[in-house]
Amino acid sequence: MSTSKQRLFEATLKLASDRGLAGLTVDDIAAEAGVAKGTVYYNFGSKDGLIDALLRYGLGQLAERLRAHADEPDPVTGLESLVDTGLAFAAEYRGFAQILVSEMWRTPGQWHETLGLLREQIVSIVKDQLQRVADAGRLPEGVQVPTAAAGLFGTLLVVALDWQVFQPHRSRAEVRDSVLLLLRGLAR
Repeated sequence: MSTSKQRLFEATLKLASDRGLAGLTVDDIAAEAGVAKGTVYYNFGSKDGLIDALLRYGLGQLAERLRAHADEPDPVTGLESLVDTGLAFAAEYRGFAQILVSEMWRTPGQWHETLGLLREQIVSIVKDQLQRVADAGRLPEGVQVPTAAAGLFGTLLVVALDWQVFQPHRSRAEVRDSVLLLLRGLAR
């Protein structure tokens, strides 16, 4: 990725963290990134193009990190690693996590289609890991894996953001262990 694109992404995240996406202008983003306004148009075509690319890039990075735990020999340990990885990502990219939480369930949102496709990508990774747990006979009877996967993804996003905004004094390990306590009640 080019330096100017990276600076534009970082500027967008910083500004969106402070005031949300809707109020951002290309002028604001360019000024924060220290580039000419035309750089936004050259690289992305518009503010919407920039945000669409940012969402795709960020969720792609998250998906890549989550997939790294798919081959864990013990499926429950893999699920625990997935939770820890999600929390670490949210801590590293707090602004991105804020954008996801604010935009993911906004209906109808401007980036609803993009986020819907990207959400499916992430939820499918969680679903595959939960299916491994189920296949190992370690989920209670009647647990619907697709629903549990969507629930875990949503829980992880909200808990991660709650931790960053309201409980920053807690360690990632404490937050992870709290989420895992819930999961351990589900996964034997």
